[in-house]
Amino acid sequence: MSHKLRNKLQNQVIIITLFVAIFWILEILDKFVFQGALDAYGIIPHNVIGLRGILFAPFLHGSFPHLIANTIPFIFLSWLVMVQQTSDFFIVTGLTMLIGGAGVWLFGAPNSVHIGASILIFGYLGFLLLRGYFQRNLASIALSVLVLTFYGSAIWGILPSAGPGISWQGHLFGFLGGVLGAKLIATEKRYYY
Repeated sequence: MSHKLRNKLQNQVIIITLFVAIFWILEILDKFVFQGALDAYGIIPHNVIGLRGILFAPFLHGSFPHLIANTIPFIFLSWLVMVQQTSDFFIVTGLTMLIGGAGVWLFGAPNSVHIGASILIFGYLGFLLLRGYFQRNLASIALSVLVLTFYGSAIWGILPSAGPGISWQGHLFGFLGGVLGAKLIATEKRYYY
């Protein structure tokens, strides 16, 4: 393994580990120190104070089972977003948080609070599924097919029938943020990989 590749992989592991550590530390603090009060920093639709949730909501979870359910797909999908270039992760994460959060704030039910890394997970899913279409190279198409094979069924989570207590708006608009990321990144990478 080349020195450059080793450094790239180390950086990716550090980034993913940092995000996952933030998720877990916040949930531990929320559960044992703040007794669930941190969840109020999620996205609260149609409420000006709820806009802060665009930044905070992806890092907060309602319970340990909620966090566990998000941790594994986050690790796997976020790493796949970084496979071609680590900087893709930051672009897609930023767009997903912004578009996903704004969509939830605009279209979520009043007096609800939306939290969880699933907004990012669905953004990564949207990015990875459409990356092949927009970049039109063999590596990107193969990656899209791989993700479709393992996570394609998750797409149903963007529908309103996703289930009670599930932010289908976060899933849908997170997904759309990821699709936008795939479109924007594709223009510079279409013929390079």
